[in-house]
Amino acid sequence: MANYKPRLGTHKHIVFLFLIVAVLTVSVLLLVFALKTNPVEEVLESDQIIKLLIVLEDEGEALSTMLMAYYPVSHRGALIDILGNTGAIYASLGRVDRIDAVYKEKGIDVYRAEIEKLTGMSIPFSLEINLKQFSELTDFLGGLRVFVPYPIDDKIDGIPYLLPSGSVVLDGDKIRTYILYENKEAAVAERQDRLQNAVVAFLYAVNMHRTDIFKKNIFPVYASRIKANIDNEGLYSLLEKISLIDAERLFPQSITGSQRLVDDKLLLFPYYDGQLIKDVLKQTVSALVSETEVVHSRIYVLAVQNGTSVQGLAKNTAALMQSAGYDILTTSNADRNDYEKTVIIDHIGNKEIAKSIGDFIRCTNIKTAEIKKEDGLEADTLVDFTIVLGKDFDGRYVR
Repeated sequence: MANYKPRLGTHKHIVFLFLIVAVLTVSVLLLVFALKTNPVEEVLESDQIIKLLIVLEDEGEALSTMLMAYYPVSHRGALIDILGNTGAIYASLGRVDRIDAVYKEKGIDVYRAEIEKLTGMSIPFSLEINLKQFSELTDFLGGLRVFVPYPIDDKIDGIPYLLPSGSVVLDGDKIRTYILYENKEAAVAERQDRLQNAVVAFLYAVNMHRTDIFKKNIFPVYASRIKANIDNEGLYSLLEKISLIDAERLFPQSITGSQRLVDDKLLLFPYYDGQLIKDVLKQTVSALVSETEVVHSRIYVLAVQNGTSVQGLAKNTAALMQSAGYDILTTSNADRNDYEKTVIIDHIGNKEIAKSIGDFIRCTNIKTAEIKKEDGLEADTLVDFTIVLGKDFDGRYVR
C-alpha cells in the first residue's frame, strides 16, 4: 500500500485553524485586560470611605487588629482597635470565645467576616504583617518614632528588654521589644497602647517616606513583606492612597464593654449587645465625610455629672463616651439630683464638636459657658465639655 501523503489543502486548513486560535487567544487576553479593574477604585465608586483591616501577627496569633476607615478626599482617617479578647458567640467557631481565636483557627477571611458582623460594616481589604516583617519594614523606614513614658531595663524568662524613655526613634529590633514587652505588674491596657502607638507610628512613617516607597523598583521590597487579599497592583493602589493619611490626627478608639470570665477566659463583651460599637463607627464614618470638619483634631476631655438619683449613671455614661473616643476627667454627682433634662455645657466654644457629642447621645440641649481667659486649675478649665445627666437620659440616649 502506498504511503499516504497529505494534500496541500490540508496544510492550508491547519494554518487557517492555527490563525483562528491565535486571534481568539489574543482577543480573550485583550478582553481580560480591558475588563480588569482596580479593586480600590472599584470600591470607591460605591463607597466614599476605604475600609481596611490591618493585622499585626506573630506565629499565627493576632497581636493587634486595627480597622481603618479612610476618606481620600480630605486625607482624614480613623482607627478602631478590635481588642483580641472581644467576646461573643462566633458562628465560625460554634462557641463563645475571644475574637482573635477566629483568626488563629480559621484565618484572615473568616476573621474579617466576623469583624464585619461585629462592626456592622463591609471591610473589603485586609493586610497581614507578621512581627518579623514589621521589624524589617521598620528598618526600611528608618525607624518608628514612639513615646516611651519610662525607661525599660528588665529580663523575662532570660530575655533582656531594654528601651530608653521619651520620644524616641526605635529600629526594627527595638520596636519588636517595644511591642512584646509585658510587665506582669503593668495593666494589659499598657501593652495595648504600645501596639496602637506602633501601628500609628508605622502609618506616619509610610506617609513621610511615600516618595521613595512607591518607586517601581522599591515598592516590591515593601509589598513582599505584606500579605494582602488583593494582587500587587491593587496593593500598590491601596497603600498609595492611605499613605496620604493625616497620621498626626489619628487617635485609635477601642471597643468598650463589660468583662466576664467564661471557661477561664476573661472576655470583653461590648456594651448594648454590640450595638454601641456599630453606633460609634457609624458616627465616626459620618464625621469623616462631614463638610463641617467635625472629625476630632485632638482628644476632647469631658466631665460627666449625674443629675439624677440613679446610682452609677455617671460612671456608666463615662464608659459610653470613652468608647466614642473621648477622655473623661471626672465623674461626679451634679449640684442637685432633680435635673429633668440632660444638658451639654460647651467650655471651649466649639459648636461642631458639641453637636457631635449631642448627636451621639441624642441631646440637643447644648449651652455655651463663659470662656475664661485667665489661667486656672479649676475643674471647668480642664475640661472641654460637661455632660449633666437628667431624668430624660436612659443610660444610652436622651428620650
